[in-house]
Amino acid sequence: MLATLSHARLAAVSHPSLGLAPLDLHAGHPAAAAILRAATPRVAARALEAAVAADPTLRERYDDVQLRELLADLQAFVGRLAIAIAANEPRVMIGWAENIAVRYRKRVVPMDDVIGLCEGLREVVAGTIKPDAVESANAALDTAIKVFKWHRRLAGDGHRRNAFLAFIYKGA
Repeated sequence: MLATLSHARLAAVSHPSLGLAPLDLHAGHPAAAAILRAATPRVAARALEAAVAADPTLRERYDDVQLRELLADLQAFVGRLAIAIAANEPRVMIGWAENIAVRYRKRVVPMDDVIGLCEGLREVVAGTIKPDAVESANAALDTAIKVFKWHRRLAGDGHRRNAFLAFIYKGA
């Protein structure tokens, strides 16, 4: 009887009220996360600069207001990345990336641009925190990029949009 009960157990669940303990923000690199939180505005600004340097067409495609919105998004991204580093849990980024992808869809921001922002953030974070925490940050960013690539596939961001079809769909 006892052997059958061990097979009847459910898999671990991700919601704390359903059985899994909440994140331990001291399990990973809390000092690196604190440094990252303290430097959030500077890190976000430098990440946007790195993304623009990697893809100069960003400055042409987005006006100043849209670039400021991307900067504000990067500040939120740094905050979530700090949580992932503190807990040493890259899966923290999955739910956040899923939710923010919808926001970028509504603002007509291609996922390739969001991935470029992540790569700019990766470049800046590596120079901001201690080297032992960089691996945790890279794993979290890779997790978010994986989600953004999946959303890229959904909307067809891999190619340039046809202006005529966009006109037709807007009218429908």
